[in-house]
Amino acid sequence: MNGDSETPVKESNVWARGFIMLLMALACHVSGTVLFVLSLVQFVIMLLNDTPNKRLVSFGRSLARYIHQTADFLVFATEEKPFPFSDWPSGE
Repeated sequence: MNGDSETPVKESNVWARGFIMLLMALACHVSGTVLFVLSLVQFVIMLLNDTPNKRLVSFGRSLARYIHQTADFLVFATEEKPFPFSDWPSGE
């Protein structure tokens, strides 16, 4: 009987993680789009100024780290939930 009471708790954790995974997959998709737009803007800035915008470089690094953290969570490589459940990664 003790084993029966543990099973629903474990299943509810899996369903809760599944819901969070759906949200994180959506966030990863949106982040990929933002990264694409950011790279286009950075390319245009490079054409005009011959040097990349340092603030965009920093944001791009942090966004890439966020996408990496999200992918790790989605493939069960880690149990640590990415932003907004933890801090935004630094771009340094």
